[in-house]
Amino acid sequence: MFAPRTTPWPLVALFTAGYLPPYLLPTTVGRLDTSLSLTTTQAGAVGSALLLSSATAGFLLASRVQRVGARALARLGLALAVLGYGAAALTTTVWAVVAGAVVGGFGSGTATTVAATRIAAEKDPHRASTAGLLSVSALAGAVYLTVPHLGRSHGLPLAAIALTALAVWPLTGRLPGGTTASPAGHDAGTDTPLPRRRSGPVLAAAVLCWSLAQNSLWGVSGRIGLTQAGLGDAGLGVVLAVALGAGLVGVLVAGALGPRLGRAMPIGAGTLVIALCIALTASATAPAAFAAGEIAWNTLYPVVLSYLIGLAASLDARGRWAVLVGSASSLGTAAGPLTGSVLSAQAGYAGMGLVLAGGLLLVAAPMTAVALHTGGRPLLPGAIRRRGGTPAALVAAATGTPSGAVPEVGAVEQPVVEIDVEAPAVAVRRAYDTAGPRQAAATPGSGTG
Repeated sequence: MFAPRTTPWPLVALFTAGYLPPYLLPTTVGRLDTSLSLTTTQAGAVGSALLLSSATAGFLLASRVQRVGARALARLGLALAVLGYGAAALTTTVWAVVAGAVVGGFGSGTATTVAATRIAAEKDPHRASTAGLLSVSALAGAVYLTVPHLGRSHGLPLAAIALTALAVWPLTGRLPGGTTASPAGHDAGTDTPLPRRRSGPVLAAAVLCWSLAQNSLWGVSGRIGLTQAGLGDAGLGVVLAVALGAGLVGVLVAGALGPRLGRAMPIGAGTLVIALCIALTASATAPAAFAAGEIAWNTLYPVVLSYLIGLAASLDARGRWAVLVGSASSLGTAAGPLTGSVLSAQAGYAGMGLVLAGGLLLVAAPMTAVALHTGGRPLLPGAIRRRGGTPAALVAAATGTPSGAVPEVGAVEQPVVEIDVEAPAVAVRRAYDTAGPRQAAATPGSGTG
């Protein structure tokens, strides 16, 4: 009998509140340059400032969640989000909108940091992150369907983010308060060294570039649909809502597959297909082509993202790499609107799409390499060989080894665990030198037997 898996819904709700601002980026940036009479580049800069503040929260708080307490930090983040986004939604003064967006962004980043840290310590982080992506995609889709019918005010998407943070507040009572140990049983001390010193930075840098490419297009998708593809405001809202609905399907598929395919194949192959979708969306001059590229892209994006979150969580059970990689992703997200605006102004939307697609093709390799190195690779016939070149599976079959001792074809290779044997060896040597060979051999735990 297997214990039923439960979904940590307070963490899912907190994840939703923290991730909602990037999901609403197209409508937020698009309304800033129309409602407040900002230029395209200025509106993109405001969106980048919001997300940069969110990333800063992650870098500052990555190692402090367990020391301060998840409940206190989550409530602080949600309070800042309500105050910041709420104030920005209620004013038309540009500097006040920018200040409110920055404060709200720091609050969103704090909520995301707490959620990522706790999710990484869950027994099944992929399940929890998938549920979070499913929740935020559904909520963002509902906003895209609703907001166009309520007017063109810049405050509507900002108010939606603030109200979401307010609604999540009561659920923080179920989070641990005060200094807590990791649910995975690891020491919560701050002096624990950060593991995976090679794989972690490589993954963080690659995810930063990956997120930058995604959000460079996402930040200008609204303008591509309106000015290049010929969609109206309501039609664009429908396309974006359907795209996010397709993302729900992608998240459900990712949740159903889980780790069956490993992480390397979904991350590598998924990124390659996303690159093609981005090129198609950016070059679309008709509503059908734009809708096809946008929907296909949004179907795959949360799938790959869920595996990247799971990969980052697997690097450290205390969740520090999950937060740091998530913050690197937020940096890429922050630079996305401004990068997309500058590239589209210099090279046009189609040229921007080609540049972003090429960048994704480059970062697919290191992300796949980290997934292979840290998560194992599929065992194919003949993949496990002795130094002489004989497949281990064939040797086992020929010598009558029990079937349970050999991994099945397609199973995930188990990670290698290093065992420290230096201390026992030193103890045996000292016993031998001081007591003689006979007494040393009789010493319990001296390596005999």
